[in-house]
Amino acid sequence: MGEVIEKGLKKFGVTVSKPVLALIAIIFGILVIVFPELLQWIVGLYFIIQGVLFFADYYEMRKG
Repeated sequence: MGEVIEKGLKKFGVTVSKPVLALIAIIFGILVIVFPELLQWIVGLYFIIQGVLFFADYYEMRKG
């Protein structure tokens, strides 16, 4: 899953190293344990970001 996110971010010119992605995942995991109601927001944001990345990939493939 990390590769998919990293690939999608590179399309927008954002590069994030694997340790930073791992740290972000750990932080979100701790937040979900401490505040379970955050889970719906984190999952919702994940799906929105993935949807945008899939559309960007689709339209990029259609152009070329």
